[in-house]
Amino acid sequence: MKIVVIGGSGLIGSKLVGLLRGKGHEVLAASPNSGVNTITREGLAEALSGANVVVDVANSPSFEDKAVLEFFETSGRNLLAAEAAAGVGHHVALSVVGTERLPHSGYFRAKAAQERLIKASGIPFTILQSTQFFEFVGAIVQSGADGDVIRLSPALLQPVASEDVAAALAELAVDAPFNGTLEIAGPEKIPLDALGRQYLAAKGDRRRVVADIRARYFGSELDDRSLTPGPQPRLGATHFKDWLQRSAVHA
Repeated sequence: MKIVVIGGSGLIGSKLVGLLRGKGHEVLAASPNSGVNTITREGLAEALSGANVVVDVANSPSFEDKAVLEFFETSGRNLLAAEAAAGVGHHVALSVVGTERLPHSGYFRAKAAQERLIKASGIPFTILQSTQFFEFVGAIVQSGADGDVIRLSPALLQPVASEDVAAALAELAVDAPFNGTLEIAGPEKIPLDALGRQYLAAKGDRRRVVADIRARYFGSELDDRSLTPGPQPRLGATHFKDWLQRSAVHA
């Protein structure tokens, strides 16, 4: 089976490419660095020639509201049109849990627009919405920094290890199209402020975390439903405390 991974050199994409190649599939890791650009269309038709499945895990280089929306809409339209022309039978996309619940976030609005394009394309599809990756917790914590204090919402998160997301995508890529949306999350729900304290303690960072219900998550106030999945998500196996310990060993 020929599988094209758009964003194949990134955090998720590189893991996914390795997993799929390990299962014996012909996998093309597509990115601007490899001459495949979904914005300019450079190399896109050639990359998709003979492809059975396309997995889109590409991310916008800018999270500014206008730029991120333009990226996902332009990339999505170009990619889906090229897939239709190539006769691709399954489009798999990685999105974010909560796309419809945080309308004040430009990034979430852009991901929601991407999902709508996929659903309207007529190409059989599977969308996997993921909670926040463990690897992004540091940036989330830093976003609440105010001098020596970090203000974070006490709302629940259910973050997940990137390798667990890649493993789920590897399974979905070779399954029949779901023609709907699935969710994946980590094995436990953790208040964001508590998550921040765990992260800082593991890094030896002595800054103080303050729980603040008005603290914004990249522009949006949170509640316990904002970023947590529905009742039956796929669950990753990796716990945050174990990931932290492993990361400290390899640091």
